Amino acid sequence: MAKLKDKRREKISVATEIDRLEERRARCQDNLERAEFRSRKEKLSDKDRQELEDEMTIINERVQKLDKELQTLRGENRKNMLLSVALLVISALFYYIFIYSDEDV
Repeated sequence: MAKLKDKRREKISVATEIDRLEERRARCQDNLERAEFRSRKEKLSDKDRQELEDEMTIINERVQKLDKELQTLRGENRKNMLLSVALLVISALFYYIFIYSDEDV
């Protein structure tokens, strides 16, 4: 099952993966805000309050994990962009050398 999931992820672009993780992070953030609002506004028993705090802790851990994954993917995205720019510059340089050097001869 894990291999199948990894193979599916290999086919997804870095930008698509970043978008997917940002959406998940936004949902977690919304859930966290709702839980915080609920803890402030509602009168909860000690047990319910503890459960809510546990839930908020879990959500915070998820958000931190997603932030780390996003940071890694954004770094990978920067590398891909730099590679693309480098290839474009090399292509333009070869184009200039071969096209304009033939005109000088």
